[in-house]
Amino acid sequence: METKILEPTLENIKLAAEVIKEGGLVAFPTETVYGLGANALDEVAVKKVYEAKGRPSDNPMIVHIARASDIGQLTRMLSPDIVNLIDNFWPGPLTMIVKSKDTVPKVTRGGLPTVGVRLPDNEIARKLIEYSGLPIAAPSANISGRPSPTRVEDVIEDLDGKVDIILKGDDCRVGIESTVLDVSGDKLMILRPGLITADQLEAAVGKEVVYDPTLNIDPREMEAKGEEELIPKAPGMKYKHYAPKADMLIVEGQRDKVKNEVLRLKALNEGLGNKVGVLLFEEQQFIQAAHDFFAKLRDLDHQGVDMIIAGALTDVDGVGFAVMNRMLKSAGYNIVRV
Repeated sequence: METKILEPTLENIKLAAEVIKEGGLVAFPTETVYGLGANALDEVAVKKVYEAKGRPSDNPMIVHIARASDIGQLTRMLSPDIVNLIDNFWPGPLTMIVKSKDTVPKVTRGGLPTVGVRLPDNEIARKLIEYSGLPIAAPSANISGRPSPTRVEDVIEDLDGKVDIILKGDDCRVGIESTVLDVSGDKLMILRPGLITADQLEAAVGKEVVYDPTLNIDPREMEAKGEEELIPKAPGMKYKHYAPKADMLIVEGQRDKVKNEVLRLKALNEGLGNKVGVLLFEEQQFIQAAHDFFAKLRDLDHQGVDMIIAGALTDVDGVGFAVMNRMLKSAGYNIVRV
């Protein structure tokens, strides 16, 4: 397949929208990461997304809409909580898991009775959805398991020749994927942490928001305890994600000790002839860490490092917790504590 890499002019966005209507694939920027889009209501088109990414078929999609009222295409359930969340956080990096209409194909929702939906805060994305006249299913525009793409060159690296169009855009403003909040049950539960935190959500709805208890826990620990197989309700819950090509190790502990141990391990591994990359974000700079994390992983891949040693962030802060969620998955929960 020949991939057209296009500037986001109005003419090109309309062309990309026609490709979506015809069942094709379009990669496009959002404020979080680049997405790989297809008509969410077209089972055949959505299957193409899974194929292009090499994505497991039980890993559900997030469906993107152009205006808040379009949520009615996907669900009949509009609770007061949902309305409050829309008013406070849309457009923006919040995905809500809602009870799905039967008209949304099972392949889009990973076989679940629910569907994830969000309204992106990116003009190119919104125009693409608007001109297509369709809800667009769009996971991250990368090969499944690789670091999510926050720059158009990342998308080209992974998907050139596998999709119809790549729309260029600026580097993504947020840098990690949206917060995923399950509003389909009795409790409001964060299934994937992001830039919008539990504290912010609680302030909007006036009730407790809890984290999924499996977040940031090594799946091998759950398996050892005999936990039931995890059925993912949101992207990134079950499978290895965000992994660089190099082996990755996280050093966790008191800040000064972490820095010293990172440098010690770097010197030891370089002494063995390995090329080592280091990820040490400034203390308390959580939003910057979110913006930079995936891009830095890809840059270290391009440098051909054999090993990446990363300093852990505190998970007391909501955004720090979100970045650590990605960091732990990137490293396969390979952690040393000092």
